[in-house]
Amino acid sequence: MLDEKRLQILTESAKYDVSCSSSGSNRKNLGGLGNANLGGICHSFTSDGRCISLLKILMSNDCLYDCLYCVNRRTNDIERATATPDEICELVMGFYKRNYIEGLFLSSAVFSTPNQTMQKLFETVYKLRTVYNFHGYIHLKGIPNADKELIDEAAKYVDRMSFNIELPSEKSLKLLAPQKDKNGIIKPMTALQKEKFIRSENKKGKFIPAGQTTQMIVGATSETDGIILNLTSALYKNVGLKRVYYSSYVPTNFETSLLPYNQVSLLREHRLYQADWLLRFYGFTVDELCKKEENLAEEFDPKCAWALKNLGLFPLEVNSAPVELLIRVPGIGLKGAYKIREARKFTKLTFEDLKKMRIVLKRARHFITCSGKFFGEEKEGRIRKLLLQLEQNDNATQLSLFDKNEVILSTITGEF
Repeated sequence: MLDEKRLQILTESAKYDVSCSSSGSNRKNLGGLGNANLGGICHSFTSDGRCISLLKILMSNDCLYDCLYCVNRRTNDIERATATPDEICELVMGFYKRNYIEGLFLSSAVFSTPNQTMQKLFETVYKLRTVYNFHGYIHLKGIPNADKELIDEAAKYVDRMSFNIELPSEKSLKLLAPQKDKNGIIKPMTALQKEKFIRSENKKGKFIPAGQTTQMIVGATSETDGIILNLTSALYKNVGLKRVYYSSYVPTNFETSLLPYNQVSLLREHRLYQADWLLRFYGFTVDELCKKEENLAEEFDPKCAWALKNLGLFPLEVNSAPVELLIRVPGIGLKGAYKIREARKFTKLTFEDLKKMRIVLKRARHFITCSGKFFGEEKEGRIRKLLLQLEQNDNATQLSLFDKNEVILSTITGEF
């Protein structure tokens, strides 16, 4: 049985991994405990990054590697602990039956060899499914450089897998994590995506039904947002990832000059998430949002920043502009654009109609006309000043949903 002391060590050691996600699975309950279907998982995050509905735990924090940015690095003087597969299984079942959790996020430091560590992780998820009859959500962190056969076997029993890239370039990996290499991380991700496609074509059953994710640390090294977003775009296109997570660098090592002394701004992380959403759902390219050598603007969200650079494309007439252009208007999200498209089939829309649709007119009015009428500012300096005031009022808070009664921003739905 896993004692309280080891449990505390292993859960505290896992808190820096923000790719602890729990959505998108369609695994069915076959008569056991748990439900991993879409909507079957509720999850919340504490201020220090821990997920409080998934059990977020390491099998071991006793790492052979010495990644300078990592709290679990070999040379760090911290308490170490390791759990067995059965101890984790019993913990999951006990917590689930008490309604503490609805699923599991399981990772591990490399406590022996990559293969031996991956083998223990596989044993854990295998036993949960076949011995303990658990059908809840499981997100497993894969071990880079482990054998493909081991990784594939584990993927049969989990809903989601992730291999964290951690640093945006191979140069940075060599500098701060010399025992890791880019190919060892990208290769299993690519192989899993290929295997998932083959199994889907041949109807060979479930295989990571919620897909793959990864995580990048922002600000530990000098890579710009442009470099980070180019890598992100390539991962979505070539590896088919469901999500890339960004984690502002938090200092855990003050004994090296290779790392920043202070924590990186959470606003930078927030802007990357906004840009990521625009890449995935709004049809933007990286070059439109950020040049390779640049960082995203902090004073404006990426869509506003793009619109200010392209004022010559505006204003758009909402009664005739195509959806793919409407969604580029600050203040008009995906749902809003489709509402506009459907409503204008029956009537000429007015600004009052847009307000009823919860279009954010405080932003949008500078970039649209309704039946030729325009109620925004024409001068760039004035528009910039008003938008900046809105940003300051919102405090660029990642989960801010409402300003009085008007929806202004949501990184949950991507409406901004």
